[in-house]
Parts: sequence; structure tokens; C-alpha cells
Amino acid sequence: MAANMGGYISVGTNNLESAKKFYDHVFGKLDKKSFKGNDRSYFYYFMSTKTYFAVFSPYDGNAATVGNGSMTGITFDSPEEVDEIYNRAIEAGATCEGAPEQKMETFYGGYVRDLDGNKLVFCQMG
Repeated sequence: MAANMGGYISVGTNNLESAKKFYDHVFGKLDKKSFKGNDRSYFYYFMSTKTYFAVFSPYDGNAATVGNGSMTGITFDSPEEVDEIYNRAIEAGATCEGAPEQKMETFYGGYVRDLDGNKLVFCQMG
């Protein structure tokens, strides 16, 4: 039995259209398909890694909130790709939580919070 821990990632939003516009810009140059799941969700499917990223308005109708210590990591093949996606996120309105840099020998990463405060790290590992 095998598990793909990165097969499906989701973050919450309080404004689906703003979140869609933000992630359309951030993920604009990546090899992906995007589609509306229903009236409270939007999905991005990345063909090269066969993974999904989704933005949801909470099912229970309460406000979306961020978890203290929760973070979504999205990996790339090079520091240059990390820099590019990080800059695209900042251009789209993300807040810097730590500019891209070599954090340790096997990890280069940059941290942002999206429009709803969800923390993302764009990184190259290895």
C-alpha cells in the first residue's frame, strides 16, 4: 500500500471569486487545468504531479479561518522557480512571511499568506 500525501490540498476562503483571481495569477504559468467544482469551490489540477489544489468556502457556512501552525507546501524544481512563483503571489496581493532563501542545505523556500491568511510555502527540496 502506498500513500500520496500531496495528492489533494485545500485552503478555505471567505470570498471565492477573489481567491480564484489570486490563484489564477499565482498559478498562471504552471501546467494545470482549472475548474469550478460547485458554487463554493474552485480546483486546480497539476498534470505533471497529478495533484489537486482547491479553494473552498466552508461547508458549514461559518467563516473560513486559518490554523495557527498550519501551512501548505508546494514544491518546485529549482530556486528560480520558487522565486518566480513567490513573486507572482506577492504581485497578486499575498503578504510576505519570509522571502525565498536557502533555509538549510536541502531546503530553499519562500513563505506567503494568501488573501484569506492561509500560509503557503513555495520550496525546492533536495
